[in-house]
Amino acid sequence: MQVTAGSFRLLYDPSEGREQPWYINDHTLMRDESGRWHLFGITHPEPADPWDETEFAHAGADTLLGPWTGQPPALRVDRDYGETHLWAPYVIYDGARYFMYYDGGGEDRTGTAMNLATSTDLRTWTRHPEGPQFRDGYDARDPMVLRIGDRWVMYYCATSDPAGGNHVVAYRTSIDLVHWSERAIAYTDPATGTGAGPTESPFVVRHNDSWYLFIGPRPDYVGTDVFRSDDPLHFRPEDHVGHIHAHAAEILQDDGTWWITSAGWGQGGVHIAPLHFPDRA
Repeated sequence: MQVTAGSFRLLYDPSEGREQPWYINDHTLMRDESGRWHLFGITHPEPADPWDETEFAHAGADTLLGPWTGQPPALRVDRDYGETHLWAPYVIYDGARYFMYYDGGGEDRTGTAMNLATSTDLRTWTRHPEGPQFRDGYDARDPMVLRIGDRWVMYYCATSDPAGGNHVVAYRTSIDLVHWSERAIAYTDPATGTGAGPTESPFVVRHNDSWYLFIGPRPDYVGTDVFRSDDPLHFRPEDHVGHIHAHAAEILQDDGTWWITSAGWGQGGVHIAPLHFPDRA
């Protein structure tokens, strides 16, 4: 019984109104307290140049399916803060403030900075004054934060050793969204290496009594695999329950309907499709 998706449709194209094509890669979508939707993501003119990705796109819409309107960049790289690029934002709300976690890079790819900026209005962002939340490698990136029980869990992609090894989905826990535990491993892939690997863009959701992990690119740039488990902190390669034609997928719900997004280099913006879970795992 597989997790599947319907047909993708264009959600937002950052190229509109510009003289050349732009892309959005790893991104996050969330609804604010007023009910308005927001999208934040890596952006840059085509062609792809990940080491020159230095600002986060921001777009807004009254409803999930739009129309979406571009806003001024949410954040620009701060060299004085130690940032070399801005990758893969993830935004959550704790009831008082919005928290944006992202990869700020750094000169040492075995100790990439996981940074935090906060906001009260989703427009003006202030970096955490004490610097990165933590550092990890290799090119640790793509944070996703979920409330599980009495703690927050941050999933992100890394390697089994910060200098390289098996590609993994690592996680850390927190009770205050600022101080994080030492890393643990939620998923270990047989593939090994250093930089880009098949455990990017981890996203974990609960549906009925099961937990689902989405990761990619697998096996190609536009490809996301899905894994099912009874434990949100432990997934195995043999838990595979689906493959979806998407890159940098985000999973969200709106009025009871599940959706999955897709974006990336050369993809013409962010696309969205209905997501279907099996009735029983």
